[in-house]
Amino acid sequence: MKYKTKTSIYIDKEVWEKFKLTASKKGMEASKMLEEIMRDEMAEDFLEQALRDLKDYEGREIDFEPVEPEGGPVSELIRVMRDERNSSVS
Repeated sequence: MKYKTKTSIYIDKEVWEKFKLTASKKGMEASKMLEEIMRDEMAEDFLEQALRDLKDYEGREIDFEPVEPEGGPVSELIRVMRDERNSSVS
C-alpha cells in the first residue's frame, strides 16, 4: 500500500477552480489528476535514474538496425493496411 501525504500549496484561485472542473469532467479527483501530471513531468528523471542503477550502465549502447519497409513508401503501405482493415470490418 502506498502512503499518501497531505500538503498545502498556494495556487491562483481561478487556476485551481478551472483545474478541479477539468478533473471533474474527466471523472477524476483533482488530487489524482495532479499526481498523474507530476508523475508525467518526472518520468524522464525516473527513467534516467533506473538506467543509472543498472549494473554496468556506463558505456552501454543500444544495438538495433532500422527496419526498411518492403514494397514501397510507408504511406502506400499504410493505405493498403487501412483498406484491408476497412474491408474486414464492413
